[in-house]
Amino acid sequence: MKTSESIIKIAPALLVAQRKIGGAIKGSTNPFFKSSYADLGSVMEACKDALNDAEIAILQPIGSDELGVYVETVLLHSSGEFISDKMRIAPKSETNPQDQGSAISYARRYSLQSMCFIPAEDDDGEKATRSVRNDAKPGVSSEIIGKRLDNPSGCSSCHAPSGKPHASGCPEVLA
Repeated sequence: MKTSESIIKIAPALLVAQRKIGGAIKGSTNPFFKSSYADLGSVMEACKDALNDAEIAILQPIGSDELGVYVETVLLHSSGEFISDKMRIAPKSETNPQDQGSAISYARRYSLQSMCFIPAEDDDGEKATRSVRNDAKPGVSSEIIGKRLDNPSGCSSCHAPSGKPHASGCPEVLA
């Protein structure tokens, strides 16, 4: 990973964005493996608005060096500060543009998902019907967890998105 000399402005901006970033919906199907996955559009949809609201742009240029071709994912803050990393691409065929495009899309999706800490979620209605389990935080009542899930705008104290865990020491959890 590479960063600008200073990350004093991008780091807190990234934290603000990360608090708003949700999961990427697994809306695409891989017929060969009979599995679903979150495509690049879903990953971008999960993070772009939150990053842009925090004044962070996403760049994903293709480059090459002595080791081969790569996708570089750059999170660029309006201050000029940045965080970036490279992911090598390995297309099936170096001469087939479709293979190259698939490898580039794959690298863009996984590197963006990794840099923004985006989980992939099933889009099967489970979220709407699953019960809330409280095995991660002993001492937190189900009533408090219910309050978190019922607040669509998020926590007014720690600003955790609705349905996401509260920050450590949040007064809403301790109440």
